[in-house]
Amino acid sequence: MNDIVGKRFWFFIASGAVILFCIISLASFGLKPGIELSSGSMLTVNFEQTVSSSDLKQELANLGYTGAIIQRTGEGNFLIRTSELTGGDKTALEDGLTARFGPATEAEFYSVSPMVASETARNAGIAIGVAAVGILLYITWAFRRMPKPFRYGTCAVIALAHDALVALGVFAVLGHMWGWEINLMFITGILAVVGYSVNNTVVVFDRIRENLIRGVSSNFETIVNSSLVETISRSLNTSLTTLFVVLALLLFVGASIQNFAVVLLVGIVAGTFSSICIAPNLLIVWEKGEWGKLFKRRPRLAAKAESQ
Repeated sequence: MNDIVGKRFWFFIASGAVILFCIISLASFGLKPGIELSSGSMLTVNFEQTVSSSDLKQELANLGYTGAIIQRTGEGNFLIRTSELTGGDKTALEDGLTARFGPATEAEFYSVSPMVASETARNAGIAIGVAAVGILLYITWAFRRMPKPFRYGTCAVIALAHDALVALGVFAVLGHMWGWEINLMFITGILAVVGYSVNNTVVVFDRIRENLIRGVSSNFETIVNSSLVETISRSLNTSLTTLFVVLALLLFVGASIQNFAVVLLVGIVAGTFSSICIAPNLLIVWEKGEWGKLFKRRPRLAAKAESQ
C-alpha cells in the first residue's frame, strides 16, 4: 500500500491517457477565445418579461447578428457577445431587442478592438512562459546543493505542463458542448494553478532533499517513496480544503469568475496527482535511466524484470 513509486508506470499510463484525450479534444474542438483575446463586444441585459435563449438568438439573427453567442447567468441576465459594436450599432441593437421583448436594462457593456485583443493574447502567453522559466530556474537554484539540481526544476515544469494541458483539454470540451470561452479569468486561473501545483511539488522535493541529507537509504527509489509517504497526507488534506473554497466560489459567487473557479477546480485535482504521482517518479526514471520503459515496455513487464 505504501509502495507508491513501484506503481509509477501505471501512473504514467493513466496520465498519458488523460493527456491524449486532452490533445485530441484540443485538435478536434479547439478553444473558444473570449472577446479579451479575440476582439468583439459584450452586452449584459436583463428583460422585465420572460425571454428564452432560443427566441433571443432568433431575434439577434433577424437584426443581423447571426454569429452572436448567448449565455444565461444565474441572476437571470443574458450575456450577448457580438462582433465589435460602434455606438450607433449598440443603440440599434438595444432598440431592436426592446421592440421585440419589451423594456430591458443594460447591466454592462464593453468592447475590445482586434489590436488590443492580439496584444492581450500575446502578453498572456508571455506571462505563462516567463512563469515556467522562472520556476525552472528557481527550483534549480533552490536545489543547487543536491546532485543534478536541474532535474528537479525540469520535472516540476513537466508536471506544470501536464496540469495546464489538462485544463486546456477540459475547456476545449466545455467550449464544444456548452460554448464556454477562455478569457482573462481563465489565464489568471492557469497562473494560479501553476503556483499552487509547484508548491505541492516543492514540498515533496524538499522532503526528498532532507531524506537524502539524512542518509535514510542508499537507494534513491526508496528515498523518494519514503518522502512521498511522509508528505502525501499533507498534500491531500491541503488540496481537499482548497477544493471546498473553490466549490464555494463556483456555486455562490456567480458567472463573473466561473472560468477562474473551474480552472482552479480542474488544476487542483490535476496538480495534486502530478505532484505526487508524476514529478517525483520522473526523478526516479531519470536517475535510473528508465526513459525507454515509458515507451517500449508495459508496467507489468518492467516490474517483472526489476524483481529478477
